[in-house]
Amino acid sequence: MAEQHHREVLETAPDWILVGRATEGDTVAFAALVRRYAPMMRAYARRILPGTAELDDVVQETFITAWEQLETLENPDRVKSWLMRITSRKAVDRVRALRPHTDIAAIELPGPQHTDPPRRHEASAGVQALREALADLPDTERQCWVLREIGEYSYDEIAEQLELPASTVRGKLARARQHIIVRMEEWR
Repeated sequence: MAEQHHREVLETAPDWILVGRATEGDTVAFAALVRRYAPMMRAYARRILPGTAELDDVVQETFITAWEQLETLENPDRVKSWLMRITSRKAVDRVRALRPHTDIAAIELPGPQHTDPPRRHEASAGVQALREALADLPDTERQCWVLREIGEYSYDEIAEQLELPASTVRGKLARARQHIIVRMEEWR
């Protein structure tokens, strides 16, 4: 009964409390973090990975790394962004290990949900055109674009993830955006 109450209290506790408790070895607090952030991490990893077979492995590896390195987290209120950075690193590592380039066709871009069939078809064709434009990009330009535009990473975070200078990231993003603008002109 006491353990059930402990679990219920932790489900609504702020992140910094969960991190503090987990750092002290409280596995129930860490499990609350897992339940809170695993769906978001899985959805994010889906945007980076070329397929869905690796998603659960990436999320699991992220939480193993997080458990092992939890005491290194400087600001417990930022556990969400910290977990997302680890997820991104693990997903990018998987992409690198799987193949030399990202299969952009596997990235699921959301389309409009409440539209009539002609507009839905047009939106679907636009998404396909974007996939084709992204597929034509060099790997690092495509990765920079995905991390920035889909993952909403900062330039410095992208530089850290891809182990590139921030100035290189800015240049690759500029080239990727220019390429996409030209290719997507008819969809404006």
